[in-house]
Amino acid sequence: MLLGTNGSGKSTLLRLLAGLLQPQSGEIQVKQPIGFVFQNPDHQLVMPTVGADVAFGLVAERLPPQAVRQRVEEALLAVNLLALQRRPIYALSGGQKQRVAIAGAIARHCEVLLLDEPTALLDPDSQLDLVAQVQKLVKSRGLTALWVTHRLGELDYCDGAFLLDKGCVVDQGDPARLKQRIMQVEDLSGAAPT
Repeated sequence: MLLGTNGSGKSTLLRLLAGLLQPQSGEIQVKQPIGFVFQNPDHQLVMPTVGADVAFGLVAERLPPQAVRQRVEEALLAVNLLALQRRPIYALSGGQKQRVAIAGAIARHCEVLLLDEPTALLDPDSQLDLVAQVQKLVKSRGLTALWVTHRLGELDYCDGAFLLDKGCVVDQGDPARLKQRIMQVEDLSGAAPT
């Protein structure tokens, strides 16, 4: 997970890794393909139904229709949305929309999943469900997930964390240790822990 205050460079780093921004200097190398999940899923879901949206990302691969159907079904099964394949996007909850975005990445066989505060717009139950879903996908599919968050509780579900400040990594390592460090700083500043 990537942590840091607003403006620390978390989202910029994800956008650089995804190729949505170009670095001003240096070079970035990341396994391809990459799946990117925005904070607001309405900014990336473009088709009218769940299945059509997951299939949309496969257009460039020019697969036969049967292969597209198989990948869509496998991806929706992986995020527990197979039964909603024909459901209109507008009829989904926020958490379901985030899982559709993740299914689109899985259907493209992404190896790296970048998530930019995907729980920010979700209720507490949906937040935990999405975190657990991504954790399960990382373990079962061998995905690498890089997750931006402001929610310290989400650190309990990750393998490692990076703390950013002004575009630089200022600490990294054990999530529990970083969580404790951030909570101590917030206690000293009088801010309520997030």
